[in-house]
Amino acid sequence: MRSSTFSTLLQGVYFVVIGVIVVLLAKASFDSYVLNILMQAATYAIAVFGLSIVLGLCGQINLAQAAFFGIGAYAVALGTTDWGLPFWLCLIMGMVLAFVAGGAMGMSTLRLGGHYLAMVTISFQQIMTLVMVNAIDFSHGPDGVGNIARPSLFSTSQSYLAMSVAVLGLVGWIVWRLKTTKLGRAMRAVRDNELAAGVAGIDVFRTKMTAFAICALLGGLGGGLFAGGFAYVSPDQFSFAESVVFLTMTLLGGVASPIGSVIGTGLLILIPEWLRFLKSIPGLYLAIYGVAVILIVLFMPDGIWGFITKLFARKSPAPPVAEALTLSPGGSPDANDAVLEVSGLAKHFGGLKAVDGVHISVRRGSVHALIGPNGSGKTTTLNVLSGLYRATGGRVMLDGVDVTSLPPYRRTMVGLGRTFQNIRLFRSMSALENVIIGTERPGNTAVGRGHAAVEARALAALDFVGLAPRANELVTSFSYGHQRLIEIARALAGNPTLLLLDEPAAGLNSTEKRGLHDLLERIAAFGLTILIIDHDMTLVSEAADHITVLNFGRRIADGDPQSVLRDPQVVTAYLGADD
Repeated sequence: MRSSTFSTLLQGVYFVVIGVIVVLLAKASFDSYVLNILMQAATYAIAVFGLSIVLGLCGQINLAQAAFFGIGAYAVALGTTDWGLPFWLCLIMGMVLAFVAGGAMGMSTLRLGGHYLAMVTISFQQIMTLVMVNAIDFSHGPDGVGNIARPSLFSTSQSYLAMSVAVLGLVGWIVWRLKTTKLGRAMRAVRDNELAAGVAGIDVFRTKMTAFAICALLGGLGGGLFAGGFAYVSPDQFSFAESVVFLTMTLLGGVASPIGSVIGTGLLILIPEWLRFLKSIPGLYLAIYGVAVILIVLFMPDGIWGFITKLFARKSPAPPVAEALTLSPGGSPDANDAVLEVSGLAKHFGGLKAVDGVHISVRRGSVHALIGPNGSGKTTTLNVLSGLYRATGGRVMLDGVDVTSLPPYRRTMVGLGRTFQNIRLFRSMSALENVIIGTERPGNTAVGRGHAAVEARALAALDFVGLAPRANELVTSFSYGHQRLIEIARALAGNPTLLLLDEPAAGLNSTEKRGLHDLLERIAAFGLTILIIDHDMTLVSEAADHITVLNFGRRIADGDPQSVLRDPQVVTAYLGADD
C-alpha cells in the first residue's frame, strides 16, 4: 500500500513539474537561437524514447530511427503544404506510416537478430534517404519542403515549443510505466534470455516486433513535431548519420530509461554549442567532442542515468506473503490417465539420430524420470517436448492436445512448464520479477484477477521454495543453488499441467540436493506431474514413480525404479559390458 501511494504521489509530482515547465516555456521570452535548440532537443528526445524501448527494454538494434523520424516529418511537411491537410491529421498519418513501416520491417527481419538485423536496418535507412533525395516529384528532392504549417492554436514558436514539451512529458511517462507492465516485462525477458522467455509463455517474435513498431511510431511522432517546429525539412536531416546520433544519445544517457534519453539528447545537442568557441581551431572541436562521448560511454556503461541510479540504489524490503502456493494438476480425476503421450519421437541432426523413435507415457500426478548415460538424447528429448527443437518425426500429445508443431509459448499455454540444465534466468530482474513472468503464463487463472493477484502468486511461489524474504533482490546476487530454486519457482507459478526438470541437481552440493529432494516431494504432494532428467541415481530412485531409460537416442527400458535400475541393458549402458 505504501509503495502504491508513493508511486501515485511521484506521478502527481512529475505531471505538476511538467505542467510548470510547459507554462514557463509558453510565457517566457527566448530568442530564436535558444528556441531552435530547445525545439530540437524536445523532438529528438521523443525519437530517442523509441530507441530506449527497442534497444533498452527489448535488446534489439535499430540503426534506422532517422528514417522513421523522416517519415513522420515528411508526412507533416507534404501533407500541410502540397495536400492542404490539417496538421494533426498529417501528424497521425506520419505516426501510422512509421508504425506500419517499423512493423513490416520487423516481421521480415527480426528473426535474423544480431549484426544481421543491424545490417538490414542500415539498408532500410539508406533506401529511405535515397527515396527522399531522388523522388523529386514527390519529396521535392534535395531542396526539401518549406513553409510547413503549424496548428492554429500553436502557431507561435513559444506556444508550439510548450506543446512539444507537453507531448515529451506525456510520452516519457508512458515509456517509464511501460517497463512495469506485462508487455514491458516480456520485452525485458526477451532481452535477457529468449529461450527462457519462450518457455515462460512469451511470444518472442511478436514481442520484438511490437517493440520495433512502437520505436518507429515514436520516431514518426518526433519527426512530425520536428517538421512543424522548424517549418522546413530536407533529406540531409534524416540521414544515417542522424540514426547514429540517436543511438549515441540513447547509450549516453542510459539505454533503458526515458530520463536517460532526455539527458543523452540534451547533452549531445548542448555539447557542440558549448564547444562552439573551439570551431575556429580545425579538428579540435571534433576531437574534444568525440573524446567526451567516449569517456562517458567507457566509464558509465549503463549511461549517465544508470550511473546515478546505482549510486543511490536502495534495497527495498520484500512484500509480505499473502497466500500459500497452490498447484492444480488439472485434467480428469483419474490419476491413471496419461498427461503426456510421446509416440515415435525422432530428432535428427543430419546423419546423427539424437532421438530415434522414442515412446514415453507419463501418468498424471506421477514423478517420471528420464535417465541415460551422457549423449543418450535426454536433453534433446526435453528440447523437442518443449518446442525448442522441431521434431523430425513422431507425435507429442500434452493433456489431450497435439503440440508436436507448436512453438514454445503455445505449449506453455497448454500447460507445459520447464527449467533448464544451464540456469536461464532474466539476469537484469529481481527474483520476484522473474517469477511474475512465469505467473503471467496465458491460461493461468491468476492473470485474470489482475496484477495484484499475479504478484501475490509469484511471491507465494518464492515462499514455497524458501526465498520470499529476498524477493526484491537481483537474481545475480543469489547463489547457484538458490538460482535453481528461483527457476523452479518461476515454472511453478504458472501452474503447469506438466513440469519438465532438466538436471535440477546439477552443480548442487549434498545439502542442496537434500533440499531439492524435499522440494520435489512437496511438489508431488499437490499431484503435479513431473518429468525429470538427472544423473543423481539416489535422487531419481527416491523421487521417481516411473523411469524411462535412453541410450543412443533409443528407449532401452521403461517401468518402476527397482526393476529398471536392475535391468541388464541399463547396467550395461551405464557401466559397460564385461570383456
